[in-house]
Amino acid sequence: MATASGEKQWGLTPAMSRSLPTALDNEKNAELVEELKKENNYEGQEETQKRMKTLKLLSQVNREFIRTVGRRQGLPKSTIDQLGGKIYPYGSYRLGVYGPGSDIDTLAVAPKNVRREDFFELFPDLLKQQAGPDAITSLTAVPDAFVPIIKLVLNGIEIDLIFASIASKQTVPNDLELKDNKILDGLDEATIKSVTGPRVTDEILSLVPEAKTFRTALRAVKLWAQRRAIYANIVGFPGGVAWAMLVARVCQMYPKAIGGTLVQKFFFILKAWNWPTPVQLKEIEKGPQRTWNPAIYPGDKKNLMPIITPAYPSMCATFNVSHSTKTIVVREIDRASKIANDIFDGKAKWSDLFKKHTFFTHDHKYYLSIIASCRDPDDAKAWGGAVESKVRHFITTLDFNTKMIKLARPYTKGFKRVHRCEREDQIKEITRGDMKYKVEETKTVESTDPELVAANGAGTATNDDDAATSKGDGITVYTYTYYVGIDPTALLEQTKNLDIHNETKAFKDKCFTWDRINVDKHWIEVVPCKNWMLPDDLFDPAAGEVKPTKPTKKRKAINGDGPTPSEEPQAKSQAMTGANGAPTHMLTPQPV
Repeated sequence: MATASGEKQWGLTPAMSRSLPTALDNEKNAELVEELKKENNYEGQEETQKRMKTLKLLSQVNREFIRTVGRRQGLPKSTIDQLGGKIYPYGSYRLGVYGPGSDIDTLAVAPKNVRREDFFELFPDLLKQQAGPDAITSLTAVPDAFVPIIKLVLNGIEIDLIFASIASKQTVPNDLELKDNKILDGLDEATIKSVTGPRVTDEILSLVPEAKTFRTALRAVKLWAQRRAIYANIVGFPGGVAWAMLVARVCQMYPKAIGGTLVQKFFFILKAWNWPTPVQLKEIEKGPQRTWNPAIYPGDKKNLMPIITPAYPSMCATFNVSHSTKTIVVREIDRASKIANDIFDGKAKWSDLFKKHTFFTHDHKYYLSIIASCRDPDDAKAWGGAVESKVRHFITTLDFNTKMIKLARPYTKGFKRVHRCEREDQIKEITRGDMKYKVEETKTVESTDPELVAANGAGTATNDDDAATSKGDGITVYTYTYYVGIDPTALLEQTKNLDIHNETKAFKDKCFTWDRINVDKHWIEVVPCKNWMLPDDLFDPAAGEVKPTKPTKKRKAINGDGPTPSEEPQAKSQAMTGANGAPTHMLTPQPV
């Protein structure tokens, strides 16, 4: 589409401005790039070369896997040699915004004769054979996931590998593209979802005026969202593709702007955005597949911050967003907009924009700890992943408890802990959050990590590190904990009685629908506490983080015999911590 002046129109609306960068724009953009380098946002050439070699290995294994299937099917050698196969990287790697430690999203494409069952049966072993000893340090196959996946760490790089057999292709040449909608003909739902990732990534790149400026702005926005703990699709915040589409839309509005200016405009535009007006990069294409349409589908109408994928079939990338997570995102955008304006006014620096969140140190007075526990390390990973995938449902339910809760904010990462105790009765203390049995350093885990098994926790994991921790005397218990910050209503502050019995029971019941559940060995507890009762390992003193302290009430002593602030009644202390010191109640919640 062209404008009256003959220039191309990017997106659904005319550009907000086509002004060229000013001297100030160039100055602030240079400062932004320098700050991103200081933040270690760019990967060195050596690491990038390792990524390329790893992708080349995956491509070789994929072609050998397809040939192996052909031989098992008794196909002629001439046919087998023509089957081909291709690996498509997508996500942050394809967008060009990866950095040190970034994972690589990949799609293995095969011709019609290769089944998904063949992929999960043969590919892992072939990869182990060709990768060599010690190249694979973790591998988890999840064949029954929403999008079937293999999560692995290969050459020190986290890989998410999904699979698609193209029903319309007898061969997969190396130059095969996935952009044509006809590629979807004859595909089942799982395969359509698998090819959607690369198709969306390619569409985003084709719909921005300048890839270089888009990448600079996206790097900044991603870093900001991660630092502010609002980057996690699984718990109800926008994920990577959603943030990329938002940046792309702003690029369309300011086609001549450079990276630093686009970041300022990003927050300017989104601060004023009238949600739930959808963010779209192009018109939604029609076809036989179901596409996002709030006029037809009630579920689509409920989306609070709809950001619509550009590739057919278009879907809402932010259907997980809840009232609470939307509130947090809007609040953070407002904060960032003020800082961005101050940067261009010379009153702030880019480092101010990227300051770490204060989720544990300052933001909330009350918290919920969702603790998934198990004695087997691999089972604990799977169970932890299953519980994490249900946290967003819990948040939505808590949002309806408007009498007690103003806001329920999930943290974007989980915390893995290893504990060792001597007696069976001590296990219950661990499952309720007691830290005195912890024996290893706490690790943070995300849904993208092989530490957690994706999509409802189904799958089998291989990781020798965890197996070693189960050796020795005593009972080893593995916990994965997810935190929710609670902002109370005035009624809750007054009554000191948080009744979330029904919400917690519904959440546990949803977790117990996991197809591998065994209630005798998979445990889950929802433990409320005040901020000063949070575990010490959530805070980093070296970074200046200070754990909140227990407030003391000043009491007037009458005739010298009244209690001092430090002489809190024992009964009150036990009501908050329990006899063993583990947090058991916040504001005397109802037992579940």
